[in-house]
Order: sequence, then structure tokens, then C-alpha cells
Amino acid sequence: MANVLIIEDERVIREAIIRLLTRSNIKASGAESLEEALAAGPLGNHDLILADLRLPGRGGLEVIEAAGEVPVIIMTSYASVRSAVDAMRRGAVDYIAKPFDNDELRLTVERALREHTLQRQNAALRAQIEADYPVRGIVGHCEPMQRVFARVTRVAPTDTTVLILGESGTGKELVARAVHEQSARNSGPLIAVNCAAIPETLIEAELFGHEKGAFTGADSSREGLVEAASGGTLFLDEIAELPLAAQARLLRVLQESEIRRVGAAQSRRVDIRLVAATHRDLPALVEAGQFRGDLYFRINVMEIGLPPLRERAEDLPKLAHFLLEKSCRRLNRPAMHLSGDALSDILQHDWPGNVRELENVIERAVILSDGDTINAEALAVPSNAARRNGSPLDLSLEDYFREFVRTHEGELTETELARRLGISRKALWERRQRLGLQRRQQAG
Repeated sequence: MANVLIIEDERVIREAIIRLLTRSNIKASGAESLEEALAAGPLGNHDLILADLRLPGRGGLEVIEAAGEVPVIIMTSYASVRSAVDAMRRGAVDYIAKPFDNDELRLTVERALREHTLQRQNAALRAQIEADYPVRGIVGHCEPMQRVFARVTRVAPTDTTVLILGESGTGKELVARAVHEQSARNSGPLIAVNCAAIPETLIEAELFGHEKGAFTGADSSREGLVEAASGGTLFLDEIAELPLAAQARLLRVLQESEIRRVGAAQSRRVDIRLVAATHRDLPALVEAGQFRGDLYFRINVMEIGLPPLRERAEDLPKLAHFLLEKSCRRLNRPAMHLSGDALSDILQHDWPGNVRELENVIERAVILSDGDTINAEALAVPSNAARRNGSPLDLSLEDYFREFVRTHEGELTETELARRLGISRKALWERRQRLGLQRRQQAG
């Protein structure tokens, strides 16, 4: 039962409100002043306070300050726009003028109690979610993921540059968003840029902006993505794909906190926090002359390494159910569950595409399943289907990739192959080049 305190110096009004609320199954008590209310016990013992604006001693506006997290409705017979605005500005949740209608007062109290209850429930739920999943959207209870969460919590409040390392599909962007959201810059923008997705000829203009006439087609001046991130966080995904010229410009941003648009004579000040990510071996690229050593040392201040899914076996059941619930909500499907054989297939697969591959497999199964159960056949985990057909159990990741591509490239496009593997089309192309797996020409 809700507990409401009425602070009103006119006894007749105070007792009338208590009777009205009691008939509505609300526990109500009264005091004629703030001092009397405080003498009876902490204001935090109540779920809601109704306080007259004009009280003996300390007035209704001071009740708001003393109430802390307890919502306060201000009552007054001196109704005016100014007093209403002042009360709401000081933190009152509502305002009601005397003489008031009984039904209006009761509805106002019930609405305030309902909203306060929802706020407390949401706060408790957020606290529980943050405790279970400190990085929103990433489920992980294994020791490597706990180390990731601990490092995010430690580095986020600082302005330190962060480098996130991990294979494709491990959740690097989610970690970057968590760093931003838990930082003092969370009211500013988070600008995410996939460096591999921007053509090399355009990447400098996209990142640093350009002036009118700087190159053919530059019909007007344009702010770059680095400048747009000023006051917030710039997330450069796949930073290893930046051309050397763009790397030099980025280094100047980090050293001098300023940029120069393409074609501009003057520099502009920027205030960014850089978070970068890559799945590649940056020291090896530095050694090969493909990545600037000075930039590498600039961005590698705090490193966060995300483990691949094959090293997170204990997380797989909860992660699979989490992604299944997410897919059902997104696809507007009723709640579904995984059969024992489907979960067994999930546990036995190496997931070379990591969480992205698992999410894609589950989403496809949700679409293809008619009932409320996803079985192994609907899940169609590629390596497990092959194993059931007598393929060897001990394929390496590269062997699995080679076998999967050669088996399916005749029926799937490159985009479809990449989606099934849980990787980007660019990553598929790079892996083909490295393994010498050029697409076979179809006969006929």
C-alpha cells in the first residue's frame, strides 16, 4: 500500500485529504509543518508528499528540497502561473490549486504514485542489467569478458585514447559505445566511422571535411566527421585500413587538437576522444610500413582485447537465448526457445564469424521456423551439418572457411557468403586473397 504524507497547516483540509486518500486504499498521514513532519521520521519513508505552498516556518518549496527522491505535489490557494512555474522548476512533480475537486486530487495523486513506482522499477532494472551486462548488448560471464567489462569501467571516465582489438564480429563497436556512454562526454556525439567502407579517394574529405572548390565536385564547404565529433567521441573502426596520408592527418589531430579541411588555409580546433578498433595485427603492419609507428603508439594507450566466441564456451547458452529474444522482438515474433539438439549444435561450433555469425544464424532460424521451437535443422549450423554428413571433426578455422566457401560459392553470392559466415564482404575478399581462393567461374 502506498504511503502519502500531507503537510498542510489547516487541520480541516489536512484531515479531509487523509479521509479521501484512505477511501482510495492509500495510507495517508498528516503534519501541519515541515518541522513536525521531520520530527516524526525521515521524509524518505513516504512514497509521495502533498505540501501546501504557504506553511508556518519553512514553506512548500523547502519541502521539495528536504524530500530528496520522494516526489512532491504542491497545493496552494494562491494559484498563479509564476508560483506554478517556480514549484515545477524547483522539482515538484505536479501542482494543484485550492479549492480542488476531490476526483482531480485523487487522480493527480494516483498518477504521481504510478509514475514514481515505474521510475523505481526502471532504476532497479537498469541497475540489475548493468550488473549482469556492464557493456550494454554484450552478454558475458566468462573470465575474459569480465576483464573486458572491468577495463571499460576503469577507462571510460577518463579521456584516454582506447584501442579495441578483436576478430570480426566480437562486438568492438558495442564496447566503443559503452566507453562513450560511461564517459563525461556522453551528452556529446558519438561518431562511428568504418574506415574500410569509405573509398580511399574520399576518406580524407569525409574525415576532415573540405572547402568549396577543393576538388572536382566540391560545390560547397563541408564539415568532416572528426569535426562533427567535437565535444564527444570519435570511433574509428578498422583503423588499419586508413591510407598513410589520412594517418598523418589523424596524428596531427591527436597531437595538436586541430584539423585542417582539405583545401583550407586555416586550422580549426577540435575536442575529441578517440576510440579505435581493428582485427588486424598493427605491430606487424608497422613493421611492414603499412601503418605509421608514431600513430600506433598514440592510439595504443589503453588496449581492450575482445576474446573470440570459441574461447567463451560458457557464455554460449545465455548468449544464444539473449540473441533469440532480441531477434523475436525485432521480427515481431512470439517468444521462441531452442531445442536441445539446436543448443548442442551451437555449443559444438567454432563460430569463426563470432557473435555476428551466431546472431545471423539465429535470426535466419527465427524467420524459417513455424512453431515456437527452433531445432537443429532450422538452425542449420554449417559445420555441424557437415559433421553429420561424415566430414572430419578436426577442421582448422582456415580449413572450415575454405570448405564452406568452396561448397557454397556456386549457389550463393559473395554478399550471401559473407552474411552466412558472419563477416563483412570486405573481410571475405581479404581472406580469399590470403588463402588463394579466387571465385571459380561457373561452367556454361
